[in-house]
Amino acid sequence: MDSVCSNVIAREGIQTVAVENHCNFSRNSDLCICVVTWNMNGQVSYEDLVELIGSNRKFDLLIVGLQEVPRNNIARLLKRAVAETHDLFAKAIMQSLQLFVFGPRNSEPLVKELKVDKYSVGGFGGLIGRKKGAVAVRINYKGITMVFISCHLSAHARNVEERNSECRHILHSLFSKNQNPYAEPAHITVWLGDLNYRIQGLNTHPVRNIIHKDLQKLLTSKDQLLQEAERGQIFNGYCEGSLTFKPTYKYNIGSSDYDTSYKVRVPSWTDRILFKIDDPDKINAALHSYESIDDIYSSDHKPVKAHLCLTVN
Repeated sequence: MDSVCSNVIAREGIQTVAVENHCNFSRNSDLCICVVTWNMNGQVSYEDLVELIGSNRKFDLLIVGLQEVPRNNIARLLKRAVAETHDLFAKAIMQSLQLFVFGPRNSEPLVKELKVDKYSVGGFGGLIGRKKGAVAVRINYKGITMVFISCHLSAHARNVEERNSECRHILHSLFSKNQNPYAEPAHITVWLGDLNYRIQGLNTHPVRNIIHKDLQKLLTSKDQLLQEAERGQIFNGYCEGSLTFKPTYKYNIGSSDYDTSYKVRVPSWTDRILFKIDDPDKINAALHSYESIDDIYSSDHKPVKAHLCLTVN
């Protein structure tokens, strides 16, 4: 399994890339990016946000995509959490669906392009703010053009085609207004969020037994996202790290126990981070971590974090 993502044309689907555990944080790379996604389930504490970001702040860019965000001023809390090392470069907000891009302090002159956009799916998001759709930031930093798309797609295992359609509409719609047909495509596109694809074809108790034995990699063949990508429906040419962490949904709030409500939902990898390189002759992307953050208990989802480093050829 390769640790470097390249644009996959030879076959349909998502290329699974290995994780290179060692990273010198920009010493051997042109840009290191920390990407985090979390469905907050309408709850927040400053301590959770600090845990979400982590203590190692040597990355260049920090990308935080949040779903089901409560009505608190999350931007203010995030800025406080990273104030010693990073400034807020951009935010894209559509009700409870929010995306933040932070960069090293005093490095804003290195930003040459900055655009935000959003695409709404369905209605108003309900009483607790489950807004569906996507928010996005396009940024050129240190000469590298990047697009970050944070999404929250339709729920429920049966709605696979609905999610597929939403993915296609989001990709077609974002940054399409007043688009310069001669503009260079982004060097890298990163999708993150609660994509809501489920484990399919197995009942909840066999799935939980497999996870209990730490054999969750055996479940990837039942993952709807990977299945749909392999069918050529979505995310062709994208890369993702190996799903070695436990499925991130659905947990009992306040614990690391899976759902014990009357629905006893099948645990699933709803929360994902994918990335695509436009031209591997121009840029390489190495994945240095892809993991869930299991020490946060305030939501029924566990956050997911990735560490990507880019090298310009």
